[in-house]
Amino acid sequence: MADTATDIDSKHATGHDVEHVDCIISGGGPAGIVAGLLLARGGVKVVVLEKHEDFFRDFRGDTIHPSTLRLLDELGLYHRFVRITHRKVNNISLVDRQGEEFVLGDLSRLNTPHPFMTIAPQWDFLNLLAEAGADEEGFDLRMGTEMTSLIWDGDRVVGVRAQETVHTDAHQAARAADHTADRTVDGVVEFRAPLVVAADGRWSRAREEAGLSVRELHSGIDVWWFRIDTEAELPDSVAPRSHGAGVFVAIPRDGHVQIARLIPKGADARLRAEGVEALRRSVAETFPALAEDVDAINLDDVKLLDVRRNEAPRWFIDGLLCIGDAVHAMSPLGGVGVNLAVQDGTAVARLLAEQLRVGAVSKAQLRRVQRRRLLTTKVVELLQSGIHRMIEPVIYNGGDIHPPAPLEWLLRTFPALTAMPAHILGMGVTAEHAPDFARRNPAKV
Repeated sequence: MADTATDIDSKHATGHDVEHVDCIISGGGPAGIVAGLLLARGGVKVVVLEKHEDFFRDFRGDTIHPSTLRLLDELGLYHRFVRITHRKVNNISLVDRQGEEFVLGDLSRLNTPHPFMTIAPQWDFLNLLAEAGADEEGFDLRMGTEMTSLIWDGDRVVGVRAQETVHTDAHQAARAADHTADRTVDGVVEFRAPLVVAADGRWSRAREEAGLSVRELHSGIDVWWFRIDTEAELPDSVAPRSHGAGVFVAIPRDGHVQIARLIPKGADARLRAEGVEALRRSVAETFPALAEDVDAINLDDVKLLDVRRNEAPRWFIDGLLCIGDAVHAMSPLGGVGVNLAVQDGTAVARLLAEQLRVGAVSKAQLRRVQRRRLLTTKVVELLQSGIHRMIEPVIYNGGDIHPPAPLEWLLRTFPALTAMPAHILGMGVTAEHAPDFARRNPAKV
């Protein structure tokens, strides 16, 4: 229920800290950090709230697409990015049981400064953006601070309440004596701003409280995530590989490989009951280079990702705008989620920075952001649905991953056409460039 103006006034007397900014961003993932950095470069005083105390999560999207690499160029940050350990991937493809690769999208055909995507740890990517933000006077990143509720004035969102983890002197002393101690005191803080941007993921608390519904799209898969410590050399590819009734994706990193096994929706308990040896055998048969390392796989370390695909018919209400996974959750196939989130954050800064500087954002201006981003989102959803239709029969019934025969003939006969899906997945339908106020010369960054 929305708070009344009287409620708001009374809450100022609760003793909670109240901070006034130009924009509040809930969520420090790619959408939130990019939006915050660009807005701050545009003279907007912005606070980004991230509930975790660091960006390290072992299993999160690591693919960075050509449009994001171009954005890093425009921001003067690409030279920093290349210092991060990363691998280049030139194709969006499928691999059958014989190891034959079918190219759905040839990124090298794109007319862009960096016609490839990279595999790079997302925590390094986010740390890079956060460090760039720290150089901006108006950028305030609060780690360990989670939005708990919206603050309302009638039907308009005017701020958020957040829970922050405060380490007291006694806590610091305890940690010094025993590094395993983890005693914290929770503090409540309130932020007020003309706009709240919800970039808090597919389970968005802000979206739910605002009553913005989502429509579920078909997804017949879940994902097992796990890692294997190894020095084995694997191809620089994120192509799904079929083996029997299993479909795997391997993401090589220094000293280990991150593996996704695509499984039928709801099959987690059944597959765990088959035991770890079945999983070890499937991994070794799919990736022979890992055969000597699979004994280290333990089912307790296998994490389940409940894959959801959905879309929100409406992204905003007065004073609140949702972006990224909060309004268009994608499956991992194609690695498109990070790319779309970054593009959303860029559009927010380009379209709303001027209004935020003067302290007034109308619903019509929020609607412009949704309209700007909707075409790319819809087309990517459609293309991802097609990839699901190619892969799901293999996950359920076994066999090889193949595109529909007419599509396979067309792309093999006219390989230049592979630039079209590459452009949709790698760049988006609507190009999102950094606004002029956010661009920097690398020598000055």
